[in-house]
Amino acid sequence: MLIDLHAHAPHPDYYDQHPYWGPAFESQPDGDIKLRVGDWILTLGAPERKKALREAHARGETLNVAEYMAKWRDPNHRLAAMDAAGQTAQVLSVPSHCYMYWAEAEFAVPFARKVNDVLAGYCSAAPNRLMFWAHAPLNVPHEAAKEIRRACTELGAKGLVAGGSNFGGMEFDSPELYPVWEALCDLDLPIFVHGYNQSVTWGSRANTDRFETTAIVGMNYDETKCLWYLINGGVLDRFPNLKVYITHGGGFAPYQLGRLAQTNPNLDVYHNKKPFLDYLSNFYFDVELHEVPMRQALVDIIGADRILYGSNFGGSDAVRHDLTEGLRLSDEDLQKIRWKNACELLHIDPAKLGKVGV
Repeated sequence: MLIDLHAHAPHPDYYDQHPYWGPAFESQPDGDIKLRVGDWILTLGAPERKKALREAHARGETLNVAEYMAKWRDPNHRLAAMDAAGQTAQVLSVPSHCYMYWAEAEFAVPFARKVNDVLAGYCSAAPNRLMFWAHAPLNVPHEAAKEIRRACTELGAKGLVAGGSNFGGMEFDSPELYPVWEALCDLDLPIFVHGYNQSVTWGSRANTDRFETTAIVGMNYDETKCLWYLINGGVLDRFPNLKVYITHGGGFAPYQLGRLAQTNPNLDVYHNKKPFLDYLSNFYFDVELHEVPMRQALVDIIGADRILYGSNFGGSDAVRHDLTEGLRLSDEDLQKIRWKNACELLHIDPAKLGKVGV
């Protein structure tokens, strides 16, 4: 059994919701199709997709954007890809470019509801294999808390997907976000932390970030910042049952734990009441790292009880082979990482899950 907790689900029905913010996929002069969010344009994309689109354009063929996106509406397309990857189930999330923390509340709040309604409908086609993380407008915390409760209790979401930093200027330790953490503790469901490209918030400077640095490096920085702020900010003392899953192998945090722990008590101001490393029991990390030695180091440092399976399914740097291959693990620890930890954390009954190819 294999449950992938880091799987993106773009869907035509929640794109093109706003004339400025979009988010919109648009044809480019060279035949490529790129995402635009406000002033920001995503330059990442699979080389084979770009090559095929540009070659078709050179032949005088133009792919309609709606045709390009149509496969995202069909869950059977995803299920076939899951079968090929040997995945029993996925917990889907809105791509991070759609968080919209940078947009006005009048758009961000109804957009979050739209995303959750769309993902719930999509997953209903195969509820024994497809689940989703709730999206919430964290720049409007009280509305976010309400939407989390609605999405989880009424639509079946398995927790909250969130960026690692900058929720309309707020951070993980901002008191304004306490209602969000309270809602998750009441529901006993985790946060799935996935950074976003901060340059999307830069307005007219949005496309000055060379080589997608705020995505490739910045996401890991923000994910590490999440752990740092939650602990130093005393949030986990106020909400000791808050559970936090950080993807991309935990940002930089697992590989700099000694430095973080040593620095914490030397700060002029810190609010944690316990030693820094005592809070690790609140955190989970996935194996979405591209080298076996790094994945093995993560398991060795953190322990199999706090490791989950996430592949960035559908993302630009998705790992398309089994991420547990080559790891030195007992069979029990292997199954924890592949599915047992996910079932316990998200309250999934494994007996109710479907099977690969069914």
